[in-house]
Amino acid sequence: MYDKYFLMSESDIEGYIREKLPEYFDSEDKLVCKEIGDGNLNYVFRLVNENGKSIIIKQAGEELRISKDLKLSTDRGRIEANVLRLQAEFAPGYVPKVFLYDEVMCVQVMEDMIGHGMMRTELLKGNVFPLFAEQISDFLAKTLILSGDIVMNHMEKKKLVGRFINPDLCDLTEHLVFSEPYSDYNNRNNPFEKNREFIAKNIYSDESLKARAAELKYKFMNNADSLIHGDLHTGSIFINKDHLYVFDPEFAFYGPAGYDIGNILANLLFAYEHADKVLSEKNDIDAELFKKWILDTVRGIIDLFLEKSNVLYDEKCSDIMADNIIFKNKYMENILKDTAGYAGTEIIRRIVGMAKVKDITSIEDEEKRAVSERKLLLFAKTLMSESDIFANGKSYVDKWLDLNVM
Repeated sequence: MYDKYFLMSESDIEGYIREKLPEYFDSEDKLVCKEIGDGNLNYVFRLVNENGKSIIIKQAGEELRISKDLKLSTDRGRIEANVLRLQAEFAPGYVPKVFLYDEVMCVQVMEDMIGHGMMRTELLKGNVFPLFAEQISDFLAKTLILSGDIVMNHMEKKKLVGRFINPDLCDLTEHLVFSEPYSDYNNRNNPFEKNREFIAKNIYSDESLKARAAELKYKFMNNADSLIHGDLHTGSIFINKDHLYVFDPEFAFYGPAGYDIGNILANLLFAYEHADKVLSEKNDIDAELFKKWILDTVRGIIDLFLEKSNVLYDEKCSDIMADNIIFKNKYMENILKDTAGYAGTEIIRRIVGMAKVKDITSIEDEEKRAVSERKLLLFAKTLMSESDIFANGKSYVDKWLDLNVM
């Protein structure tokens, strides 16, 4: 029945699992399926029995759910499943287990991340996660350093570069992140009306900013530093107070290491602005404490990543030419510079482009939302134009707190 691709619905899932993974549930179990996906690219189902045992089934669709005009190769499912397996080797415990990948149906079946909540949703509620900086920096250092030429056999790494070429998803990023937000040539940008003129003046008309965005775009296209997640934000992390899972790496490929780090930093700042404009009005939430935690986390991610990466570099370096303190320092400096730049491009694309974040769109007071967006955009420009100054966590916090936007 499953020898030819078709897009499944809830009614198809039980039969699929009974055939493909018959040992997972008992034959007499009563199973219930629900579609739980809220992303733009895929269809995600949870199948659960009466005792609460569950499994996740994710199928790649052939077109974006937000736009049928955007067609994508379903091969991204293969990339995602294999990246999760490889990341499980680099950073054990930080990604969900993949039980199978079906190349015909473009389906991956994986562990259900029970007891964890989507991080973006949790941050919107004002929940803090004291271990997050420690855990995500560990994941980033291990996946980015261990998958690169500093550590890997160069021939084996080149084979992986070929294995994870991801042209459709990279093309989507190259348009939606690095190109359209700066000129809107496809008429798909969706700026907030109150900031339309601000964006025209400060983004569309800034040729120096466009040049820097082009530089970062060409690094993204040509620098095969590390196996990157490619879309690492608070919507691709499931978390609780003790643990986190990073998932959904369908945009993964070999690219610049700083891209993943910059993306997560940008999304933490979206949560900061939501807290400042929305949570501050709720009596049962200490918004100031939450904002302090966000900034402490931003600082911690950078500093801990640097610390852990240096240790891994020293312990695992396999290339005689890279085993050099001057080169190592330059290598890490370049990652940090890219991190700042890519944090800036993530902020701009989420404010100006077509793919928004709820942290900002849920700010109902239009004046407050306008101010938040302007602050974020101005900070993004600083991140991109002055990337060299963001050499540690403190530099991010200091520059952010120096901004005063009305």
